[in-house]
Amino acid sequence: MTAVSDARDGRPAAGITQPDLASRWLGGSVIAASDESFGEKENLLTPAAAAFEPGHYSHRGEIVDGWETKRRRERGHDWALIRLGAPGVVTSVEVDTSFFTGNHPESCLIEACGREGYPSPAELADPAGWTVIVPRSPLAADTRNTFGVTDPCRYTHLRLSIFPDGGVARLRAHGHIVPDPRQLDGLTIDLASERHGGAVVASSDDFYTSARLLNRPDTARSMGEGWETRRRRDGGPDHVVIRLAFPGHVRQLIVDTAHFKYNASAEIAVQACGEGRTAGDIRASAAAGSAGPEPAPPTGSPDWAPLLGRTRLQPDTRHVLPVPAASDGQPVTAIRLDAFPDGGISRVRVIGSVSPGARRQAGYRWLNSLPAGQALRCLADAGLPADLAAAVAGQRPLAAHWLDGLREGPGSVRPGGMPDGAIRILTAMLAGPPPDSPG
Repeated sequence: MTAVSDARDGRPAAGITQPDLASRWLGGSVIAASDESFGEKENLLTPAAAAFEPGHYSHRGEIVDGWETKRRRERGHDWALIRLGAPGVVTSVEVDTSFFTGNHPESCLIEACGREGYPSPAELADPAGWTVIVPRSPLAADTRNTFGVTDPCRYTHLRLSIFPDGGVARLRAHGHIVPDPRQLDGLTIDLASERHGGAVVASSDDFYTSARLLNRPDTARSMGEGWETRRRRDGGPDHVVIRLAFPGHVRQLIVDTAHFKYNASAEIAVQACGEGRTAGDIRASAAAGSAGPEPAPPTGSPDWAPLLGRTRLQPDTRHVLPVPAASDGQPVTAIRLDAFPDGGISRVRVIGSVSPGARRQAGYRWLNSLPAGQALRCLADAGLPADLAAAVAGQRPLAAHWLDGLREGPGSVRPGGMPDGAIRILTAMLAGPPPDSPG
């Protein structure tokens, strides 16, 4: 199924709120292409919307803002290979042919695969392991062609095939980020980072620039890459709600006003929401009485607890703010930052550690979403015999308390013929290594 949009402002098509898994901001890269005679393959992932000024030429021809291949005089088609910046479950793909009119491809096909490590283009050439997520579909000229994806697997790479040749301005792969929790064991991380799956879910005002820029993992290069609200005349505050990628124990906040020299927020205060509320509860606006199916707690609600008192900010400054230890030790799932009197902030980091319960949940989600081949590889690399790795992979999706059932019963072999050593391997993979383990 295809939806089209002709918007040229770089925002996702209407109705799409998920992050772009292929974004250069998250580390996405076009690692190979069959041809790039007229337009470089790297243009596909440029974050800004495509732009074009006719009449400008180089030795290769007219300068285009996109990937454009030569005219084919032989059978075949062109392709580009993309490594996602944040592996995850793709829910839609946008193939943007903006400004390509008489030279756009007739159709496209998109495949995906999940691989461990950092395979080279040559290692990804094997057709085994690739799955079609968008069947061959017609493309409209000068249009943001959007294709829905229903495949539930977590993928690391995409392959865009165009038929027979032509130009594509941008490629976006929107979806749900599914981080590999093994990479986070024992670390203190930015719990709010978009790279891990954190999301800005509500803000009081996005008049100049969106609050969704606040948790990007990069550093703002200008004021235009931060959050700026209109000037308030009522004293404020403006606010933003960030759902953390993982419930965790917050140790530090980093609030950066870089590039905001004359319009930075003067002060902030931060509240936290604990695990008593679900991610869905925090999805809509944080304003009291605002519309939304599952509104976040209003100001003054007992679901919000103070995390950082009202604190002065300086313009164009990176503020590292320690957070007092929570008295109840409850993991935090979301924060609400109030900006007084209005908003001029470039980045917000929530530094802390993933809670044990969240690590376990992330482990099950990750393993259950892997393509079959990658799941087998992960289990075998962890030390499981091939037959046992195949048996575990075949039981997916594993229920949330699957490990608990394996631990029942004494002896070196547990119910179902699972040895103690295998249970230790699976526990480390799904729930993380023991606290005294070197990882």
